[in-house]
Amino acid sequence: MMELLGGDRLGLGPNWEVVQGPDAHFEIRHREHGTPYRPPTRPHSWAGLLDQLESSFRAAGVARARPLPTRWGRETELTISAVQALDPLLKDGEPYVYRRGYLPQPVVRLTRERNGTGALRDGFLTSFVNVSRIEPITQRTEFTNILDHWLTVLSSIGLHARHITIHGRNVVWRRREVCGFTVHFRHLDLPIGDIVLLWNAADPNSMAVDLGSGLERLAWARTCQPWRELVLGRFATVGAAPDVLDAIRTATLLVGNGISPAPRGAGGILRRILGSVPADAAPLGVSALVRTSHGYWSLTSPMAVPWPEAVSVIEREIHRPGPGTNHSVPNPQAGWSS
Repeated sequence: MMELLGGDRLGLGPNWEVVQGPDAHFEIRHREHGTPYRPPTRPHSWAGLLDQLESSFRAAGVARARPLPTRWGRETELTISAVQALDPLLKDGEPYVYRRGYLPQPVVRLTRERNGTGALRDGFLTSFVNVSRIEPITQRTEFTNILDHWLTVLSSIGLHARHITIHGRNVVWRRREVCGFTVHFRHLDLPIGDIVLLWNAADPNSMAVDLGSGLERLAWARTCQPWRELVLGRFATVGAAPDVLDAIRTATLLVGNGISPAPRGAGGILRRILGSVPADAAPLGVSALVRTSHGYWSLTSPMAVPWPEAVSVIEREIHRPGPGTNHSVPNPQAGWSS
């Protein structure tokens, strides 16, 4: 596979060295990979980081695409990845995609990594902005060009090539209708995303590239701030459990996009998320966190429901009587998988 993708350095040139490992594993590192990393003294705002990413893609002629709807309703109730925009081409063999180009996509993933007590591990959220580039391609060399340009984008936000490790396994995987080859990125020791060459198993000429990272994870790599402080800001010190704050943050995304609590479907997922929030978790209400979260999600696309209405929906659901209502500390390992 590597030979088909432009050589053992994936087309990156002589400044990169390859370390071959067992079981087809490989690592590609810059020859200056030992250079110390110094975080910026003035971190970007979320809006500033998004603006820099968009500017870097635009400089290469890559236009920004509008986000997919939060309610998906096909194989998943909610949008869980920007790669779903490629479903017609990769899964159905149709000659079109829903989106292409640079796509900062809000997504919800309920199956996130947790520690031994069931709490989310640092670096993981149930909702985040999937920073993506999704492109149908006709030649495999386009994959290496997109990979190379991603290093330029990372450099533009302060994550330079000498601190990046590119790694993976030199094997092809298959999941139902789709085959792929995946290459991962690390900044120092922190995973920051991947790029995948994808094709329809029945028609290998139906190819595409899915480049993905997380806005929050890129900011974490860039600043080296404590994770909770980075993603929760002033709410990291309010005394509420981080998983409760994460649930309200995710609920704001769903309610803001017009999803209401319901017995099943997307609304059922929202109800389960808020069912993990104890009724006494916010005795003074959730308006401050919802307002802040609403502003964050609005950076990538306008919200259909204004924040005061979202507050009302979320607070009514938290205090809703009947089955599923939590009035005590929830079991953090229950009710989160989709």
